[in-house]
Amino acid sequence: MNGALWVAKTGLTAQDAALRTISNNLANVSTVGFKKDRAVFQDLFYQIDRQPGAQSSQTTQLSSGLQLGTGVKTVGTQKQFTNGTLQITSQPTDVAINGRGFFQVLSPDGSLNYSRDGQFHLDPNGQLVTANGYALEPAITIPANTQTISISDDGIVSVTQVGTTAPTQIGTIQIADFVNPGGLEARGQNLYVETASSGSATVGSPGLAGLGSLKQGALENSNVNVVEELVSMISTQRAYEINSKVISTADQMLQYVNQNL
Repeated sequence: MNGALWVAKTGLTAQDAALRTISNNLANVSTVGFKKDRAVFQDLFYQIDRQPGAQSSQTTQLSSGLQLGTGVKTVGTQKQFTNGTLQITSQPTDVAINGRGFFQVLSPDGSLNYSRDGQFHLDPNGQLVTANGYALEPAITIPANTQTISISDDGIVSVTQVGTTAPTQIGTIQIADFVNPGGLEARGQNLYVETASSGSATVGSPGLAGLGSLKQGALENSNVNVVEELVSMISTQRAYEINSKVISTADQMLQYVNQNL
């Protein structure tokens, strides 16, 4: 009975982790550029009482043996970097990546971070920054007296100033990509950092070498599908209830043994 109790306990822990992952996905359903997670599980080691294939006699072998599982464990969470739908905002500093790639963002300590959130703002110096004031890299500074801002699909930023009709190119937005985006470390604030698992960043112009193109006046919505998450939540709830029932059943069997033997 103690073995059944332990196995059921690991099941409860695993389903709790699954529900927490689903909860985080649903909480970020409206977060710009958010990528949903899924929990990854593995079964624990087995107690081998009879080895499969062992000799049961001089001329016969065990076909399956006796292997008792000890439960389940959560081994990780995996980011799903599928594209979210594009939402048209008509704001000139809103930029979405349509395809692969990440914006490069410079943190206060000078390190590079990566983001799918293209909701940019202007700081007092006219520089494009995130909602937290982190500068876009390479830096893009909008001159004073600018009337219009234009960002092309391949990242060229042009402005038209007061008293002029011809646009002036002031810089280029470059984006980065990784061999394994799922290996990036999520830091919160819509930011990721490079890890050994993700590989080194490959930087290039949008729309070239497999990188996505830019869409000005649009934002990428979260890729969380509410219906899928709700179905997963119901399935997780049922699995949790079943593991709870195992604990209850094992407890009743132990009570029977204690009272009758």
